Amino acid sequence: MSNTRTAAPGVSLLGMLTVMTLTAAASLPSSATGAGTPPTPPAAALKIGIIGTGHIGGALATLWVGAGYEVLMSSRHPQELQALAHSLGPRAHVGTPREAAQFGEVVLISVPYGALPQVGRDLKSQLAGKIVLDTGNPYPERDGPMAVEARRKGTGVASAEYLPGVRLVRAFNAINSGDLRSEAHRKGAPVAIPLAGDDPQALQVAERLVRDAGFAPVVVGPLSRAREFDVGTPVYTRLMTEPQLRQALGLK
Repeated sequence: MSNTRTAAPGVSLLGMLTVMTLTAAASLPSSATGAGTPPTPPAAALKIGIIGTGHIGGALATLWVGAGYEVLMSSRHPQELQALAHSLGPRAHVGTPREAAQFGEVVLISVPYGALPQVGRDLKSQLAGKIVLDTGNPYPERDGPMAVEARRKGTGVASAEYLPGVRLVRAFNAINSGDLRSEAHRKGAPVAIPLAGDDPQALQVAERLVRDAGFAPVVVGPLSRAREFDVGTPVYTRLMTEPQLRQALGLK
């Protein structure tokens, strides 16, 4: 792991949220790609660990670093992420999945859904009690029979079984990676991102991270309702504003 720092002792996550005053740029800033001067970090900014820095994880790493967060990206081949980290500047780091799980007050897991059970087993102690954003979607042709069962249960319920002991939020699973990059901080009404979770504080953190990535968060409800924006639903990968998404899901 390169160039990492630990959080100040005695600073709670709730305290961090109280003092954080992040302002996202109107469009993806040049600093998000490493050009120009990095943004001033927000007070007591959350550290984010990313397990699986592919298309979705890489896009969010870019957006969150651009918003002033410190991010540690990881994958099965972390050396392949060094160029991206260098382009993003000093708040971007690279490490193993275990190091990302240890580093982040919030951890984004963006791996093929079939790998989720192994992540839950291998990193159970590092992830315990942490806010975890899960972006994965089960595809039977790729992930096998477990994907069929996950779709039957709904991914919110299934992911919680694979990641016991975490404060889980389903997030960023219903948007394509290309749209995640191109629609962030767009002019006019932002694209809505549906969220589901059972932990109120975890949902508050997820909402903040969605806003700072340049989108509008919409809390759909508990994890049992994540199935309402799973693969194959009418809202899946559709670019909708907050009012449009709320109407489509029957939310107030």
